[in-house]
Amino acid sequence: MKVGIIGGSGIYNPSMFSDVKAVTVDTPFGMPSDPLLVGEHDGTEVVFLSRHGTGHRFSPSQVNYRANILALKKLGVTHIISVSAVGSLREDYRPLDIVIPDQVYDRTRCRASTFFEDGIVAHIGFADPFCPELSRVLYDVAKARYPAHGRGTYLCMEGPQFSTKAESKVYRSLGFDIIGMTALPEARLAREAEMCYGIVATITDYDVWHEEPVSIEQVLENAVKNEKAVQDILLRAIDRIPEKPACGCDRALCGAIATSPDAIPVETRRKLSLLLDKYAAG
Repeated sequence: MKVGIIGGSGIYNPSMFSDVKAVTVDTPFGMPSDPLLVGEHDGTEVVFLSRHGTGHRFSPSQVNYRANILALKKLGVTHIISVSAVGSLREDYRPLDIVIPDQVYDRTRCRASTFFEDGIVAHIGFADPFCPELSRVLYDVAKARYPAHGRGTYLCMEGPQFSTKAESKVYRSLGFDIIGMTALPEARLAREAEMCYGIVATITDYDVWHEEPVSIEQVLENAVKNEKAVQDILLRAIDRIPEKPACGCDRALCGAIATSPDAIPVETRRKLSLLLDKYAAG
């Protein structure tokens, strides 16, 4: 088992791990957002990646999600814990609460959302977008010390602008619980890469349905306030993740590749060898 941590807004500091070193990883989809920081926690290897890059250089629409996920896969990561700042669409999901979402709704428009293209097609199951086993561990750890919610639908918007009041009120009326900009395509790609993926969402604001303005200063301020809580959750969760998952995430591609092996272009096979070799070698 090797755990990857993808840090979002306000969560950039991997100092909670020991023996940290930077590793540059290239992928067929380009470079990830930043060098990956490889460290250790109580005997478990951990890889940290800043989603938006050092200094927050990439907007949610510009993050190279495919390179990020494939770089983690290339280093042997089996479980990804994503840390995400979100707004709340519910009165009882309060700023500084922690949410471990169990569903996601896609409102993005401009993002590559699959590894499988250029002559190959794969249809993975995605009914439950977050690993239930990993999410259960995250919630059990979070609720022991912090105000936490063990389920919720994450509305993933395109951004980088925040919602209009009309949009926010519609999302709320449809029963969505939290809103953010980065869960997708990250979760889809992690599933295609057969990695367990769960989110620790930190609520920073009530979104604009609450008739209060939302600013990046407020988002970052509250994300930083929750940084110690998030670090504590991560460290305690890593200790409790089962080494042999029973969730099936590590077999997501089994039976999902629709293209005949002999029809896959050579260049596509080479590009996706990290994902394909155990299913479509040749």
